[in-house]
Amino acid sequence: MKSELTLFDRTLSLLRYPERTNETLQAWDAGDEYLISHIEEKDLANGQHILVLNDSFGALSCWLSNKHHVTVMSDSYIAHQAIQRNLERNQCNPVAIIDSLAQLPAKIDLVLMQIPRNNRFLTWQLSQLRQSIAPEIPVIAVNKAKEIHSSTLKLFEKYLGETKTSLAWKKHRLVFSSATSIQPQPVEPFTTWDVTEHNITLNNLPNVYSGESLDQGARFMLENLPHGDKYQRAIDLGCGNGVLSVKLAQQNPTMQISCVDESYMAVASAKQNLADNVGMDRDFQFIANNCLDGFTAGQYNLVVCNPPFHQQQAITDHIAWQMFCDAKHVLDNGGQLLVIGNRHLGYDVKLKRLFGKSNVSLVAANKKFVILQATK
Repeated sequence: MKSELTLFDRTLSLLRYPERTNETLQAWDAGDEYLISHIEEKDLANGQHILVLNDSFGALSCWLSNKHHVTVMSDSYIAHQAIQRNLERNQCNPVAIIDSLAQLPAKIDLVLMQIPRNNRFLTWQLSQLRQSIAPEIPVIAVNKAKEIHSSTLKLFEKYLGETKTSLAWKKHRLVFSSATSIQPQPVEPFTTWDVTEHNITLNNLPNVYSGESLDQGARFMLENLPHGDKYQRAIDLGCGNGVLSVKLAQQNPTMQISCVDESYMAVASAKQNLADNVGMDRDFQFIANNCLDGFTAGQYNLVVCNPPFHQQQAITDHIAWQMFCDAKHVLDNGGQLLVIGNRHLGYDVKLKRLFGKSNVSLVAANKKFVILQATK
């Protein structure tokens, strides 16, 4: 795995976070290189105030901090940790790191953006920029050329302003825009819909996974969550909008629940949904984290989990494995991990290796999903 980014006679050492032995994925892509090259060729005057949106692991933040004042905004806790560690690794000047719920900085001379996969999140960010920056401030975005559709450019034009694109380079393309739309399009932060069969109303901030409807896995999991007083301390790991936590709280009146996700917007959405559907007079916690880093061993008797199978743009199973390992660490003896996954992902093999073959059982299955229970 390549860990050194070299451009314009300068080298950065960059690693993904969390760091893993035998890492096969590098901490930047050709989109980062394209943006860096474009900025270097423009020969910006030193001391510009640059806003970076959605920097994955810090390549842009590290590079730009050498000559400019950088604020990086990201919804990802993991991205925040990666950026800070890579800044330290390369002895870079400090940058301001804020989450996507924060206000944009008052002083901005240039905006650089890694275009997010989620169009709701992209729309939100463009709308926020339109309301905050002057028309003369350049906005330069990047993505794989195959991911920049005519619909993507229409979003830029509708919610931000005049937009054009570059030629493709290493299968990536730049998008140039500015805040010139005549009438800014207001965007509500929450998308709201009901899960009528479970008497739940969900509010979803723009970057929440499956934020416009309930995904099939979560729907199946809702039908198979425990109820009663067997479990007292639970973690909803990778909580998303908190729908599983809401159902757990409804079915287990004395349960303490910790909602954990690496998305700040997910954690905020889960907090809103538990407040709306259950109330906040219960023992709930809401934590942005890398899986269960820093959690005390043996303190919980239930972890529910619907693991993601990608990190940023890369498909990977290491997050699921880390979730399983962390869950085992925090469970007490007899505590249980409840996992849902697509049949083809083979989570049963991983869980049996970790918990022991006799300690893993099938709770429920349909044509697409399996729900597995692993007992410590």
